[in-house]
Amino acid sequence: MMFNNQNVTISPKATIGKNVRIGDNTVVFDNVVIEDNVTIAHNCIIGEPLNDYYLNSAYENPITVIGANSLIRSHAIIYAGNKLGENITTGHRITLRENNTIGLNTVIGTSVDIQGNAIIGNYCRIYSSVAIAPLSQVGNYVSLYAFVVLTNDPYPPSNDLKGCTIADYTQVAAHSTILSGIRVGSNCLIGVNSVVNHHIPDYSMVMGNPAKLIMDVRKYVILGKGRLYPWMYRFSRGMPWEKLGYDNWMNRESNVDIK
Repeated sequence: MMFNNQNVTISPKATIGKNVRIGDNTVVFDNVVIEDNVTIAHNCIIGEPLNDYYLNSAYENPITVIGANSLIRSHAIIYAGNKLGENITTGHRITLRENNTIGLNTVIGTSVDIQGNAIIGNYCRIYSSVAIAPLSQVGNYVSLYAFVVLTNDPYPPSNDLKGCTIADYTQVAAHSTILSGIRVGSNCLIGVNSVVNHHIPDYSMVMGNPAKLIMDVRKYVILGKGRLYPWMYRFSRGMPWEKLGYDNWMNRESNVDIK
């Protein structure tokens, strides 16, 4: 990819780290912090001002942070107030509205729309065309597959917005919808095309519209493959336990915490 420094606009109030590359036709607004070794591709907007920018002459842009070693692909629009951890990777044409917090090593797919004031954990995988409503909370090591929708309005339109919560290690399959205020527990598997309208306990496999409990996911067995969940014991690509195995990694992390 060629970086020609054509039509690049960087605010003098932005802070740019070492070895940062910024693509053509990209705008970096006030109070953006881009940490070391970040690549921003062509045609991006970083620190897009909030509505008050257009109405209030005294407006000051909230701080926006792009963590070190991140890759933001072309046509991304990242509003002011976002805090992105280290090693974030995005697809093309993502929109991050204001004041999201996104943990380290998370991957955000093409055309994802995170609509603001959401919390996303570490090592999450958010696949293409996912829509995440404001006030959503997503834990660590969660995967949201293509066209998943997290909602926040129990009887639209209303002012009683309640984000949904998805706990650690849970997998939400394609085209599923989590309704407002619902908590999905840890280590759950939500089947394709599910509509989740009630709280889901830890280690549940659910599917359907409305979603119904099928079994404890730890009892899910496929002939010739055995038990597939918790998935961390059979899948490690890109995860912090990749070279150690999950149990060894957990033991190491516990020892670190004790110290």
